[in-house]
Amino acid sequence: MISRFKKIQKIINPNLKKEEFLKEHNRLSPTNLKATIPLLSRFRIEKDSLFKNDTWSIDKLRMPFVNWLTSSSFKKGERK
Repeated sequence: MISRFKKIQKIINPNLKKEEFLKEHNRLSPTNLKATIPLLSRFRIEKDSLFKNDTWSIDKLRMPFVNWLTSSSFKKGERK
């Protein structure tokens, strides 16, 4: 029973690669919050303190990413 739980936990909380995070974020987002690899790269540079390694946890990073995308300091003209 315990090994079954561990398997489920790994599926629910994966540590994703940047491309996988992008795909999942865009799947969950409305059109106005769709992202690109350059946007994720910029987010990574500006919010480096959120990253402990090179993985992109959807659970831990998606809300900060959405907040960053919708912040008043993030100008629409700068989106790529």
